[in-house]
Amino acid sequence: MDFEHLHSANFSQLDTTVGDWTSMITKLESLKTAANDGLKAKALKADWAGDNAVISRAFVGKTAGEFGDAVTQATSIRNIMRDTCDELKTQQRLLKEAIDRGQGKNLTVSQNGAGFIVRENPDKKAPNGQSDVDSLRDELQGILDKATEVDTTGSASLKALSDLTDYGFSDKSYNNRDEAAAAIKEADRLAAIAKKKTKDLTPADFDALNAGLGKYADDPIFAARFATTVGPKGTLDLWAGLNDPNQSWKIGHERIDKYGELQKNLSLTLATATQVDTPEMSRWKYDMVNLGDQPLSKNNPTMGFQVMSNLMRAGDFDDRFLTDYGSKLIETEKKFTDNGRHAPGVWQHLGFDPMLNRSGSDSGSDPMTGFLKALSNSPAAATEFFSDDFVTKDEDHDFEEDADKNGKNEKRSLNNFDYLFEERDWPQDQDSKGKESIEGRNNLAQALEAAITGHPAGELPTAETPPHNAQQAALMTSLVESISDDSERLTKHGYMSDSVGQIASEYLPDINRAMTDDDDKDTDRLFPIAGTQAEMNHRDVTRFLFTVGQDDEAYAAVEVGQKAYMANLMDYHLNPDLPEELRYSKDPQFVVEQIAHGSGEVSGTLAQARAEAVAGEAEEKDKAYEHSIAQLKNGISGVVGTGVGIGTSFIASPVGGAAAGGAAGTATSMILEEIFKDAEGKAKDEAGPVMGEHWETGLESNTKYTEKAAELAAQAHKRNDLEDAGEWARRGAQDGFTASGVNVNAMAADLKTDV
Repeated sequence: MDFEHLHSANFSQLDTTVGDWTSMITKLESLKTAANDGLKAKALKADWAGDNAVISRAFVGKTAGEFGDAVTQATSIRNIMRDTCDELKTQQRLLKEAIDRGQGKNLTVSQNGAGFIVRENPDKKAPNGQSDVDSLRDELQGILDKATEVDTTGSASLKALSDLTDYGFSDKSYNNRDEAAAAIKEADRLAAIAKKKTKDLTPADFDALNAGLGKYADDPIFAARFATTVGPKGTLDLWAGLNDPNQSWKIGHERIDKYGELQKNLSLTLATATQVDTPEMSRWKYDMVNLGDQPLSKNNPTMGFQVMSNLMRAGDFDDRFLTDYGSKLIETEKKFTDNGRHAPGVWQHLGFDPMLNRSGSDSGSDPMTGFLKALSNSPAAATEFFSDDFVTKDEDHDFEEDADKNGKNEKRSLNNFDYLFEERDWPQDQDSKGKESIEGRNNLAQALEAAITGHPAGELPTAETPPHNAQQAALMTSLVESISDDSERLTKHGYMSDSVGQIASEYLPDINRAMTDDDDKDTDRLFPIAGTQAEMNHRDVTRFLFTVGQDDEAYAAVEVGQKAYMANLMDYHLNPDLPEELRYSKDPQFVVEQIAHGSGEVSGTLAQARAEAVAGEAEEKDKAYEHSIAQLKNGISGVVGTGVGIGTSFIASPVGGAAAGGAAGTATSMILEEIFKDAEGKAKDEAGPVMGEHWETGLESNTKYTEKAAELAAQAHKRNDLEDAGEWARRGAQDGFTASGVNVNAMAADLKTDV
């Protein structure tokens, strides 16, 4: 900064700007409140249908969220500008005070171009002569240097903050200029370390990199600066080099136990960076995708995909980047497998290959494994990826089917779901304990959970989770049909069942519709859906539930979800304020019986699956089922309605939305508490139930919960005219439960084991 600029600076305009931003924040806060309490709240309760339920509702939610981000970004800008202004004022004050002190020592300071000169007065010398001149000169230069740093870093911070998004606003908050400036400075320091040759890295370098990335991983200014400075190729070389014993013997020997932590911190940092919309990051993402199918060097055949996929296992990566990356990865896999004709041997881990994954779950040689983990955190990208074509009918491949059932096979089209779930020959791999790795298919299940439910795997839906769209519903249909067609796709890989069970629990309206066998769709009003319905038939759903229910965690998710869904439906349909056009029938007895029947059939099918699973090991296995149900209480924490894992799709009107937050809480929460209490007790019993008692036990408990749900719903709405609601529900539940036995024997007999 020029001497005269600082000395004569007038900060009134900057003060005015800071004041304007403060006023803007107040206005934006008001808009944020209006958007959340008005626009968003009304959208969540509105009677959305069809595409509006998915597109418009989500758009409103996103728009409302942008007001919050606008407040955050405006506050950060104001804070940085205010802090910069205050610090420059401080430096100006220090500059003038130093000049005044110099005058007391007979020293004169004058402008000299962009700089300044300190001289002794010609008529009276300084007490210490040249020493005083040098001292004042150095002090003034230090003040100018500090002012320059404040001005430069303030400007850089504001530019970096404004560049974070091309559209919309950033949700990253900065309290002052120092925070943003520190992020930039630390990014440059750590990038310099990361760009070193691996053989030159020291344990201290490793520790600095690991600690810095861990601290700043969620800071977009830091992440983008670090990623673009290191570059795509530099990022790949860093991780590959650290895992190459020939390059990193010393650092690996001393820090190998910290490799998994660095892998996670680097992944989180890169995920944050991909969310930044600067031209530099756009280029980074483009170049990284193009490096995917290229060997790292002439002497290292490891491909870019193999390295980068292991740096994608943590964090939320940009959807477009994941889509482009996945398309290129599939294109590469098709090339190396001759369009799926054989296993992707190029990804097979061999003894001398580097360990690119340090989590202990697998070697990291198969890039599909890490990529699928990234998709599990990014629902929109996951949905698009699994829906995309793997091969079409017009391509050269060997996948055939007898679609017309005329005994003649013809080529079929496969999307990425078909290929990965049904056809791919997964490379063999081991975990760090030498056991067969399950990570690839397990990540596939988690990615499917995100793709089909619309929220990250491992999370429960909330009131803000959009209803299912057409792509999600189509994937659900494919999943159900695939498992119905070959149950071993799931039973041979039981560790996938928890994700599949969670998926099923969020499609209970669709499942209940399918089990009605109603061609004219009258029962659609009984099981309302706001988004797109997954079209399934009764046989496939029965076989699907019978297979899924053989896993204790999956069983718990669907069984508890179905009971909560049933209780919410009782509340919804027994509400006297439900509009006439939304009513299933004018006869409340018939409505209650039909709800109970549907719930009874689902529970009955699951009960038979449970009996199938515990055959021969009843006590230990059966306790696992009760324990899984009891454990759900910790995840749900007493939340009802959408919080129990059934999604929002059954709430199709303002009445339904209002009930979910009011009367439904009374009925549903009491039912859930009773289920959890019973499960906790059974999980602690000394002896598990005898195999032959399962059917009777399941029938009794299902009837009890259904009867009580109907009674509670009637009470909640003060329906004194429905004194027999519990009896109607009991009869319907028994009929549905009994019907499940007939239907399983008719539709899924081949899946049962003779005991």
